Amino acid sequence: MRNLILASSSPFRRQILGKLQLEYSCISPDIDESAKETETPQELVARLAEAKARKVASTESNSLIIGSDQVAVLGNEILGKPHTHENAVKQLRKLSGHTVTFLTGLSLINSETGQAQTEVVPFKVVFRQLTDEMIENYLRAEEPYNCAGSFKSEALGIVLFEKLEGEDPNTLIGLPLIRLVRMLEQEGLKVL
Repeated sequence: MRNLILASSSPFRRQILGKLQLEYSCISPDIDESAKETETPQELVARLAEAKARKVASTESNSLIIGSDQVAVLGNEILGKPHTHENAVKQLRKLSGHTVTFLTGLSLINSETGQAQTEVVPFKVVFRQLTDEMIENYLRAEEPYNCAGSFKSEALGIVLFEKLEGEDPNTLIGLPLIRLVRMLEQEGLKVL
């Protein structure tokens, strides 16, 4: 039986993977997550998801390793983490009334064969028209200063949205389970 390893320290990804009721362990990969100069957001998340999985695969035998990486994009601009209240206010004002696309890179690597399956899964969030009062109330309540886009969709941030568009709501939180199940099945691991 092969080991299943999540190459992540994210508690949110662990919680999502737990929905599949499979035994797995977590190893946090230490990689440089800087974007390359000419890289598109799609290329960035695909490369980082695979790099995280490959880093763990280099030390783990007989395993299937899951790597994931995510960016939020408005137009062609990658939305970073705001880190401060002032930056979060600016970011949410900019997002008001617009559609943000979350791009999640997902990679599954078989450490024995080196075979990688890597995909980029999009998920769109349409923001409501946000007033300054709504923005201030939200930021005071949740303080999402370490979250790309200045919100936590798995919590109170949901009230900032008009609608969500995508095939798998888990994608928004960082681990597209529908695609992952297909990848696992291609490696012979049946979830059901």
